[in-house]
Amino acid sequence: MPGRSRLAASAVVGSLMLLGTPGISSAQRKAASLAQPVGRLAAFSPGAIHGVVRDETGTPVAGATVSVVGPTTSVAVTDRDGRFELRTLSPGPYLVHAHLSGYVAPRAQVIQVSSNGRTVSSIALRRAGAATILAASVGAVSDAAPLAAVPDAAPAALASDRNDAGTASSGDDDHNEIVWRIRHARRGILKETTLPGELLADGGPVPGPFAPVDLLGRAMGSSARLATSLLTDTSFSGQVNLLTTGSFDTPQQLFSSSGLSRGIAYIRLGAAAGNDADWTVRGALNQANISSWIVAGSYATRSVARRHRYDIGMSYSTQRYDGGSPLAVRDVIDGSRNAGTVYAFETFTITPSISVAYGARYAQYDYLDKRGLLSPRVEVTTTPAEHLRVSAQMSRRALAPGAEEFLPPGDSGIWLPPQRTFSSIAPDRSFEAEHSSHSSVEVERDIAGSTVSLGVFHQRVDDQLVTLFGADVPDRPSAKFGHYFVGNAGAVDANGCSAAFRTTLVNRIHGSVTYSMTRAQLMPSGDLRYLILLAPSAGRRDAERIHDVSTSIETSVPETATRVLVLYRISNAFARPALGSEGSDRSGLDSRFDVQVRQSLPFMNFSNAKWEMLLAVRNFFRETVDQQSVYDELLVVRPPKRIVGGVTMRF
Repeated sequence: MPGRSRLAASAVVGSLMLLGTPGISSAQRKAASLAQPVGRLAAFSPGAIHGVVRDETGTPVAGATVSVVGPTTSVAVTDRDGRFELRTLSPGPYLVHAHLSGYVAPRAQVIQVSSNGRTVSSIALRRAGAATILAASVGAVSDAAPLAAVPDAAPAALASDRNDAGTASSGDDDHNEIVWRIRHARRGILKETTLPGELLADGGPVPGPFAPVDLLGRAMGSSARLATSLLTDTSFSGQVNLLTTGSFDTPQQLFSSSGLSRGIAYIRLGAAAGNDADWTVRGALNQANISSWIVAGSYATRSVARRHRYDIGMSYSTQRYDGGSPLAVRDVIDGSRNAGTVYAFETFTITPSISVAYGARYAQYDYLDKRGLLSPRVEVTTTPAEHLRVSAQMSRRALAPGAEEFLPPGDSGIWLPPQRTFSSIAPDRSFEAEHSSHSSVEVERDIAGSTVSLGVFHQRVDDQLVTLFGADVPDRPSAKFGHYFVGNAGAVDANGCSAAFRTTLVNRIHGSVTYSMTRAQLMPSGDLRYLILLAPSAGRRDAERIHDVSTSIETSVPETATRVLVLYRISNAFARPALGSEGSDRSGLDSRFDVQVRQSLPFMNFSNAKWEMLLAVRNFFRETVDQQSVYDELLVVRPPKRIVGGVTMRF
């Protein structure tokens, strides 16, 4: 087949070009990473920002909160010398803020972080001057001098005035000067009044007719100060996305009425929790024929010096279908589906060279017969020598059909609430979750500014999931891009090895390539009769060798403030649809891609906010995660392309 030959040739040539690209810059990765079987897209070596915060006189400022917002978010607190350091930052541009109560924060700086680079930043805070209040009165508007201009004899006049009224003695007047100043102000309807900051401090109890007013004012002031303190003493960072998304299979469908059919709003808000932890809250929603939303929260410690580090979080998502497709509502109770997850992981540093990470994730899906799914994991990492890391991992992962619609994406993924509906490929069977056991060992070495890793792994999978798009089931309505079928292919036994290389190319380009070879045996069961009819290559009877190459390239162009991320994966074991469905009845060479372009919009920036435009096109169906089955992406048949576009604001 000429078409397949051209596709295979172009894919092989592209992979060989990436494999042959030399690495010429520095990278050093300190955190251990986990071995993944197939489709692992290796992370870039992180960078760091360090610097010092000073006031207008050049004196170091201790206790200031410094936050960065960019590809990742992090917060640090300056020490007594005003110094701070933010580590493990993904390469890219960052918005850097500094904040401390009693100081005026400067405009945010934009700092470019390179792979394994340490960027220096110097931040200047200015002490806050006089406080501004809004004074209201009745009477004619006057252009008289502000209250602050009342002569210094005001305390004595205040004492005399109050003694004449017989309400207080001069000994009680030292801390109530503000009362006299307000009473003797020239009347105006509403004017801005400036008072020295020291006059805004709390006074003691005031006897006489001013006592009720003073008590009420102090109570209101305490509540206001509490609310103000929450906002001013906490350095918040956040992100807002306004996106539009849709699916297409051919270029002509991109311009159809259903090409871009859903609007999405996403917001993230985070802040420091103490000196070495962060909390984050995220949420996204959309309104179309599928009404859905997702909300998640997390708490994580960031200090690498702590012996115990924690990562805790939860998420909840719901999807309601308001359309008329009988396929979409066939397996839905009351027109909606709901899913929730909680997780907790701890990293315990036993010695500087040995650490243990363990924890579990619990998920519950209301459309499963067995709703609760538990996924535990444990990993041991040792550093026998400098720049050398060895890690061993054991885990068990439970994956529900359609879980990709409800789970939050990884750090590099775009947050989208549930977008598509799904149903069981067998009308007489309920959904069955996939369970996989995974064990692996990996060795990483930093060599001449790059990172090389080698790993081996073993997997055992029960009820392997299969996903079919665009399938025509006899006597059933046709399933389009917004709906897909899920089924179970059977059990899988797999052994394999992987090799990865990560580096920085030409200073502006970060790249990685991962190759894996797996010998897998799929033992068909479950929905085999339907799979043979719709996608024969999804039900494989013989053992096979799976060769997989995954590459990633990220580049930034500072002259135009443009960032581009390209993920590309090629494998010889992708399932195909049946004959007559514009495909082949045999598995073969195929590819998946994800292209993201982010263009900064500096003309829209204001205050500490930074705007950028996002455009992404991909045909990956699942996010690449640890411990996933070797067949999870390979048994996704004919996934449509998804396009996402819109604007992002970071602050």
